[in-house]
Amino acid sequence: MEQAIIAGGCFWCTEAVFKDVVGVHAVESGYIGGTASNPTYRDVCSGTTGHAEGVRVTFDPAAISLAQIYDVFLGTHDPTQLNRQGHDVGTQYRSAIFPLSEEQGSEAEAAIARWNSENSGTAVTTVEGLKDDNQSKAWYPAEDYHQEYWEGEGQRNPYCLATIPPKIMKLRKSFQKYVKEGA
Repeated sequence: MEQAIIAGGCFWCTEAVFKDVVGVHAVESGYIGGTASNPTYRDVCSGTTGHAEGVRVTFDPAAISLAQIYDVFLGTHDPTQLNRQGHDVGTQYRSAIFPLSEEQGSEAEAAIARWNSENSGTAVTTVEGLKDDNQSKAWYPAEDYHQEYWEGEGQRNPYCLATIPPKIMKLRKSFQKYVKEGA
């Protein structure tokens, strides 16, 4: 298994998309890229910690490559929006990839270049953390109630009902070959 950490706005939305991706075995919502130790949801939402809402995706590279993970990520949110996704505004909602190695960093840059060449507009997605201090690379799992949010509370949350289904439809329309059977 391998892991990738990505941030594309609300972590509930990104988690919901990647739960349906073939080869993905786990998706964990959390916080990364900031300066505070052990941030809470309230801390991150304040916009003062520098953290992004992200997901850590654990996947089988024999079933889906890292390049494909990054392509799905860039294709299911709006990577042209600086520090926002829809109604969510602030650096905690930035579009970012947090590579866990130099190789992942190179793959992230290649994915952004691919997206830019295939789409109108320019991705503002950042590649963060490789050369930063250890604190900004630290992964903090979100509180338990944020995990698998769409499968539970999210199905009754008006924000989620308006935001998540269009992202899942993008996955099914643009990345059909990466959708789990029965998803």
